[in-house]
Amino acid sequence: MVRSRAKGEKRWLRLPDEVRAEVIRRARAGQGRRQILEEVDISVGSFLNVLKPFGGVLRAELATDPSPHRLSLDDRVEIRLGIGRGETYQAIADRVGRHKSSVWREVDRNGGREAYRPMLAHKRAHEQARRAKPTKLASCAELAGLVEHGLRRLWSPQQIAADLKERFGDDESMTVSHETIYKSLYVQGRGELRRELTSCLRTGRAKRVPSGRSPRPRMHDMVMISERPAEVEDRAVPGHWEGDLIIGKDGKSAVGTLVERSTRYVMLMHLDGDRTAATVRDAMTTAITGLPEHLRRSITWDQGIEMAEHVQFTIDTDVPVYFCDPHSPWQRGSNENTNGLLRQYMPKGTDLSVHTPADLNDFAESLNTRPRQTLGWKTPAAQLAQLVAPTG
Repeated sequence: MVRSRAKGEKRWLRLPDEVRAEVIRRARAGQGRRQILEEVDISVGSFLNVLKPFGGVLRAELATDPSPHRLSLDDRVEIRLGIGRGETYQAIADRVGRHKSSVWREVDRNGGREAYRPMLAHKRAHEQARRAKPTKLASCAELAGLVEHGLRRLWSPQQIAADLKERFGDDESMTVSHETIYKSLYVQGRGELRRELTSCLRTGRAKRVPSGRSPRPRMHDMVMISERPAEVEDRAVPGHWEGDLIIGKDGKSAVGTLVERSTRYVMLMHLDGDRTAATVRDAMTTAITGLPEHLRRSITWDQGIEMAEHVQFTIDTDVPVYFCDPHSPWQRGSNENTNGLLRQYMPKGTDLSVHTPADLNDFAESLNTRPRQTLGWKTPAAQLAQLVAPTG
């Protein structure tokens, strides 16, 4: 059934999306109107209607996008097509592989849904990316003065930024982020803030130190603590150990620690000159194989790269190694507590390489002969002796 049109009703034939996309693709590739009309079966009026939202023409010189991290012309074309289909920002964002807020900001700063023109938006972004822009502190002497005043009062950049936000509210011209302040101080050549103001920071550093951690090399074939036998949890069965390293000054020295869970007995491992995986494996093998068989059932360690050779250790000793979850020191509670006690003998910030194997044995003996409340005021050495005696 064909619907009759009322008198004066404007006829409108909506082109399929795939036809529109084909016209846009060809126009962007540099094809002229005549060539497109010959290869795509549409009228001149439909051709003009397709390109009208794009500013009438797709210029090939803007086809190269400035950065893969920015919206491309293809992305903007897809946004316009999505708007024409009445799609939500989330649906458009999913298709172009961007966050919903990125799509919303793109449309909002370029006229909104009714007036968005991909080519004009892309040209505007292209020109802004090429234009040298003055920094916020360089373009506002009053703001730079307030920041400098705060630094001279020994305020941190975070405190300065928060104070400006509190004083000036939504006036963005008089607020600045703490990151901008840091960059103004540390990046040479910017010149918004005088370099000597770095001495006002709490660190006093003239160079910024990255706060992020480098990703650790991945260890293979780890068996996680969730797979550890249930008998380990209640400490009723001896022979399950927790291990870790105590690190010395500037990370240049270390001592290995092993703590038996039921008796709290500690063994210290002398690491000869380094804390590589091979050195730690050799030291652990020597320590564990010196124990009776019923006292070497398992070891629990964190995910430090010093345990990269844990598979070979298990092959050599037949002792499985279980790994804690990331950032979960409480899963090795006995070891963590013992390491704190050991700092009485090996303070933080000191060079641990000065301690000989004999020194470490003395430290361990001192701790193992100390009465412990958790053991009913018995000593770890006495508790372990009871376990070893039947095998003597």
